[in-house]
Amino acid sequence: MSRVYSLLMTAAQPLLRRKLRRRGVAEPGYLEHVEERFGRYQAATEPGRLWIHAVSLGETRAAAILIAALRRARPELRLLLTHSTATGRAEGQRLVREDDAQAWLPWDTPRAVRGFLDHFRPAAGILMETEVWPNLAAACRARDVPLALANARLSPKSLAQARRLSRLARPAYGALRAVWAQTESDARRLAEAGATVQGVFGNLKFDAAPDAAQLAQGRDWHAAAPRPVVMFASSREGEETEFLRAIASRPGVQWLLVPRHPQRFDEVAALVAQSGLTVSRRSAWPDAPAPAAVWIGDSLGEMALYYGLADVALLGGSFAPLGGQNLIEAAACGCPVVMGPHTFNFSEAAELALQAGAARRVATMEEGVRVAVELARDAAARRESAQAGEGFAAAHRGAAQKTVDAVLALLAP
Repeated sequence: MSRVYSLLMTAAQPLLRRKLRRRGVAEPGYLEHVEERFGRYQAATEPGRLWIHAVSLGETRAAAILIAALRRARPELRLLLTHSTATGRAEGQRLVREDDAQAWLPWDTPRAVRGFLDHFRPAAGILMETEVWPNLAAACRARDVPLALANARLSPKSLAQARRLSRLARPAYGALRAVWAQTESDARRLAEAGATVQGVFGNLKFDAAPDAAQLAQGRDWHAAAPRPVVMFASSREGEETEFLRAIASRPGVQWLLVPRHPQRFDEVAALVAQSGLTVSRRSAWPDAPAPAAVWIGDSLGEMALYYGLADVALLGGSFAPLGGQNLIEAAACGCPVVMGPHTFNFSEAAELALQAGAARRVATMEEGVRVAVELARDAAARRESAQAGEGFAAAHRGAAQKTVDAVLALLAP
């Protein structure tokens, strides 16, 4: 099976090049350093770095928390940071120092993986959250490069897929030196997939402290807003149309729409304008939001500002079967959350937030908008939910230090 898989991955390389060219039209980052995807790396490098792989934006933000904690414990530590998406790599550029390295993770063919490991010769590898590739895991095991899965999660849907492909998935998970799961449920599923789970540490994202300056700026802007502000946070393709339909008959509210993916900022702004609503974009605000029916949050790295500006946030990715986005940052910022029925990517965090009173669940976008507007206009209920969110976020911190201790133990030999 591994031979068949390797042949298929090798044969698919021309399709990957074509996909990168298409993606590069909207996101030029995909056109940079393309040969790294195929195991060819040019820049000179030294062996022995700690390699951390963060697929995309969400994993890179989790990696940022771990990296900050690692640097506090071992300031001299040199890192190799790899990614698979342009947004992940752009966010990761903020995390690397002069002695660090950054690259694309190669396509999972034996030759590309060999080129990657030959070039960088990492001391150990840390994969963030979910991504485990059969050839990469097997090659690390053969070379005695310790490979761990940190902040690990596995949804029931992903477990079902791993069962269907068990002849590939079980050896890949089994090749990991360690797995540190977010929850007990994740740990059970990971073990069933073939992994050796060495600890349940919680979710690293609880250890992220909101940017205090951004939060203060958002709250100042909120204080000056003439109407309650309802935000659609990290919206995904297909959800915005539902959202615009649901808000059409609800005047007296300031709407704030923050798309998940930056390559869609222009598309979403055009969609709002086509619906007949006026638009003002964050990128055009010099000192404060300009008057408009819908504000568009078209910037990266400013979610704390947007949560400070909002009274309530609808959770993107949860109103379509996409698994939901991270609600922990909203809770830490004291912004109540209204989420749809699809939160399988953060199932335990979502349930804990519900139990704590930091979030509410609805069945449809129409219901979500109605509940969010009611909450935004009820100052006492909103304040109670905000305090519950801050307490919920604070109560689940601690994963960063546990993960740092485990990573340093992995490096010790």
